[in-house]
Amino acid sequence: MAQRHLDPTEPAATAPPPHPTSAGAGTGTDTSATARGDAGAGPRADADTDALVGYLRAQATEFLRALRRHRESGTGTGTAPATGPATGAGTGPGARKGAGAGAGTGAHAGAATRAGAGTHAGANGAYGGPDRAAPPADDVDAARALRRAARRISATLHTFQPLLDAEWAEEMRPELAWLSGTLAMEHAYASRLERLLQALHRLSGSTAFPAPRPVGRSTLTTTVPPGVSTVPAAAHPASANRGNLTVGAAKAGALLDRQLTLARTRAHSTALQALGSSRFHAVADKVALLASEVPLSSTGRGAAAAPRPDAAPVDLRPLATAAQERLTDAVAALPLVTAGSPYNAEALVHGLSPDPAPHPQDAPWHQVRLLLRLHRYALEALAGAAAGDVDDGTDVRLLAAGEALNRHRDAAEAAAAAAQAARTPRIAPATAYALGVLHADQRHEVEAARYAFQHSWRKEPIRLP
Repeated sequence: MAQRHLDPTEPAATAPPPHPTSAGAGTGTDTSATARGDAGAGPRADADTDALVGYLRAQATEFLRALRRHRESGTGTGTAPATGPATGAGTGPGARKGAGAGAGTGAHAGAATRAGAGTHAGANGAYGGPDRAAPPADDVDAARALRRAARRISATLHTFQPLLDAEWAEEMRPELAWLSGTLAMEHAYASRLERLLQALHRLSGSTAFPAPRPVGRSTLTTTVPPGVSTVPAAAHPASANRGNLTVGAAKAGALLDRQLTLARTRAHSTALQALGSSRFHAVADKVALLASEVPLSSTGRGAAAAPRPDAAPVDLRPLATAAQERLTDAVAALPLVTAGSPYNAEALVHGLSPDPAPHPQDAPWHQVRLLLRLHRYALEALAGAAAGDVDDGTDVRLLAAGEALNRHRDAAEAAAAAAQAARTPRIAPATAYALGVLHADQRHEVEAARYAFQHSWRKEPIRLP
């Protein structure tokens, strides 16, 4: 199923009525007070408009640098080497002033993909055939860095919009969200298939099921020795061991493989079309300009210009605190007391509902995940973190909570994929039974992720050294 992108400010996307017991009940920890300590810890003293401008320019530079890396490491494209020096104004009609901000893009940012429409768009690309080697690690890392920079720019435009040009920010945010979401879909389908096939082997008691391979930020691409032709692991991660499964589990795995591989291939084609579209080139143009000049509102321009000695600079902390308060309110509405009880089976409620829509109880947790990401990125802007060191000063508690919510989303989407496969007409009863067990297993993973989140959230904030 397609990922749903919720608007962090949409009231309907928030949680159901708050639990009768407060979020901090039963632990003796005031989670609101704990959360309030995060925004004030770590930001540098000059957290004003200059820090915001520096952060946006750094992320735009990282975006363009990742775009250049993506082009240079693209497989099967036949593209020419990048034009222009690693740093400088670049060459070509689209260089403009954005490419001269040290981004290392050379020519116009969008030109990095015009000739390379065949580049690998996701973290685990669709390949032209079984004998094609897996994409290089640099290509995977470049695509991930591209999405990462786009997310941070979009989140910063949302949080600090009063200091930025309103019309420009409103135009940029949906375009960056479109780009990030489009590039993420192929990776999401590949990791979902791998997750489900691994769960099938685990539930079948197989002694030779594939070892778990992380597909997040720490994913590494295995180097294939020269002259060895092999099927990419992401395409069929468990096919070699399918003989260890029961008939129903094997057929369920084949059905999931067929459906999710088809969806991944379509997502790959969509990503390639997006990277070659005029819409993407327009986004790249705007990001290239952002790397050298950040459009500010009248308030932001007044603070960025040489102020009068008696004029107070615009502080970023109130806007960051507002983002933090939205997160705290959304977390307070979650049933953390129930989630803190192991094996509460709350995630299995409505498991037999005929409605193919996602579980309504998952939406508030997905919303908190987005708000937590906005809060983290606001802290990065306050701290003036460089594009390559954004996690160095992040609260360990926030990182653990974010990882738990990521697992929650992955498990919820995997359960929905298993349920969708079970609705396939005319499948054997054994296959349907295996998919039902798989669905229940993934809903238990949802429950475990909720427990991990509440456990992480109620800890005292600890910052990395």
